Amino acid sequence: MSSTAIDEVVKMMEDLPVDLQDRLVEHMREYVDDLLEEKRWDESFNKTENQLIIAAKRAKQKIAEGKAVELNYNLL
Repeated sequence: MSSTAIDEVVKMMEDLPVDLQDRLVEHMREYVDDLLEEKRWDESFNKTENQLIIAAKRAKQKIAEGKAVELNYNLL
């Protein structure tokens, strides 16, 4: 599947020396990996957002009722 954006990138790269093309591909690979990771995070967050909101409300309620226990980091 080709798009105008892909065609534009290919045209830009064609004028570069091979060593710069290789460097650009590596940068693009890293950038695409970052974008995909961000997309996975967003999807994961969207799936669990309601549970996180409920947990936060419960925590606030326990704090307000004086039932919250301070976290002991040494037990982690």
